[in-house]
Amino acid sequence: MEMTEMTGMSLKRGCLAMEDDDSAAPAEETKKQKVSECCLTKRQDGLQNDCLPNRENMPGPPEPVSAKRGKMTSDDQLEEEEEEEEDGLSEEGEEEEEAESFADMMKHGLTELDVGITKFVSSHQGFSGILKERYSDFVVHEIGKDGQISHLDDLSVPVDEEDPSEDVFTVLTAEEKQQLEELQLFKNKETSVAIEVIEDTKEKRTIIHQAIKSLFPGLETKTEDREGRKYIVAYHAAGKKALANPRKHSWPKSRGSYCHFVLYKENKDTMDAINVLSKYLRVKPNIFSYMGTKDKRAITVQEIAVLKITAQRLAHLNKCLMNFKLGNFSYQKNPLKLGELQGNHFTVVLRNITGTDDQVQQAMNSLKEIGFINYYGMQRFGTTAVPTYQVGRAILQNSWTEVMDLILKPRSGAEKGYLVKCREEWAKTKDPAAALRKLPVKRCVEGQLLRGLSKYGMKNIVSAFGIIPRNNRLMYIHSYQSYVWNNMVSKRIEDYGLKPVPGDLVLKGATATYIEEEDVDNYSIHDVVMPLPGFDVIYPKHKISEAYREMLTADNLDIDNMRHKIRDYSLSGAYRKIIIRPQNVSGKYRALKMDFSLPPSTYATMAIREVLKMDTSIKNQTQMNTTWLR
Repeated sequence: MEMTEMTGMSLKRGCLAMEDDDSAAPAEETKKQKVSECCLTKRQDGLQNDCLPNRENMPGPPEPVSAKRGKMTSDDQLEEEEEEEEDGLSEEGEEEEEAESFADMMKHGLTELDVGITKFVSSHQGFSGILKERYSDFVVHEIGKDGQISHLDDLSVPVDEEDPSEDVFTVLTAEEKQQLEELQLFKNKETSVAIEVIEDTKEKRTIIHQAIKSLFPGLETKTEDREGRKYIVAYHAAGKKALANPRKHSWPKSRGSYCHFVLYKENKDTMDAINVLSKYLRVKPNIFSYMGTKDKRAITVQEIAVLKITAQRLAHLNKCLMNFKLGNFSYQKNPLKLGELQGNHFTVVLRNITGTDDQVQQAMNSLKEIGFINYYGMQRFGTTAVPTYQVGRAILQNSWTEVMDLILKPRSGAEKGYLVKCREEWAKTKDPAAALRKLPVKRCVEGQLLRGLSKYGMKNIVSAFGIIPRNNRLMYIHSYQSYVWNNMVSKRIEDYGLKPVPGDLVLKGATATYIEEEDVDNYSIHDVVMPLPGFDVIYPKHKISEAYREMLTADNLDIDNMRHKIRDYSLSGAYRKIIIRPQNVSGKYRALKMDFSLPPSTYATMAIREVLKMDTSIKNQTQMNTTWLR
């Protein structure tokens, strides 16, 4: 196989988070023998059919509600902070940037070589370009369960006689909303809030009842006479659980329990977006569901489902949120699940292309006809000097002190200032409570682990680590699997090239089988899969099998026993195609505008890497552009 030299790719400062869609990677990699095929629509009309936000005339977000707090013990305060963080209601300002330049910080980051990304499959000469000069240069449209590309093209609200009138959004004053919010979140000692009905009519009382129940789903209401005056009294009926489980009796039985909608967002990842929505709706984030996470530095369009929140109430957010639009509402019986999507359609603009028209055409033809190596992209492994796969390896080794140290110790690399201060405090005192106080934003993994250590003690790291959400914990061991897979695929291509050989694996249905000598001509390289290590996979019947064993043995892991003492960390394994051919590929230049569709858990940056023939790591990009960046 002809190997060509890597060329440069410029990324401007502020645009360096090269994130792709990593949809449902945990779901994909914990299911036995699963490889997602791409079943795609022919529609390629990009953003033309989308109803995009018009930023003119869009109001800013409402004023933040201040919380009144009484005296609390440290345990009470910690519990309240947990509630606040889980609700997605903690908004803290970000610290100023570190004095050290970004380029200097990224000298400590990973390169593609560090995570096993070493090969190309095409023979064209590479060229350079700028990716994500603007977040609008990277547009992602989800491909849903029905194979259709998701578009936001309908902002109307389904007609529903059960919905309250629009007055529910204006009948309460700002002061009353603040009091009700504090009551709902248990931020004061009051057990109820009484709102006087000035215009005492049944219609007026009904609207106030509806407004409170609609805007504050943790509260119930009743009407009381007090000294000849009418009051609507709001109170808690179901305790703190009401926030996570919206009331059942106020939701029409004839309507599906979930409101599905299409979310358009700019420059926010999916979880951040859901935290914002949950804050404005005053509900917990865990009542939202989705099929895959989407980029931060991008424009993305995806389907979201939420439990027992009306389309009317969701549509109202369009009046007060910037860089978001919600539409295409429908009521359904079921939520969405990770991994249900069929893929994503990307529209990517690469600016300042240095290649000739012929070079660009050759690169696009190769991408369409051959494809690219289905490597896990750089964002899978983190951006600092402590890669996520190292934490995953320590978990699999049952080395919990190392897990704690790797997550919390000071590190070189690009991090927010408050994380640097938190790590410094941890290194100096090994006091989890003291280190936690350095974090204004405690939803991060470091904050959750420190909270766990404060709760369970330094001798129970396993339980402390368990406070971190399950998907985040599994991210580490999936990163290790990805690290092994990248290295093994590079070795497979190095040793056997781009053709099937006896002993390779292919899928028949959901079952992996070997390619026999007499069947080699019946397959192409696009049929070949490689396993992510686990207890429920088989390995190729050639020397790559021994390479897997040697790599895991060097990491003090037993390839024949991938079951962990803790069930969550037992790896069943999965299969992944080694070459992906994008669908619906087109390219217009100059600049080069690329359109293509990929299956889930496939990295768009790896397709771009194959076109440009360059190292996509932030470290490499910043080192190539240090002069410009400074």
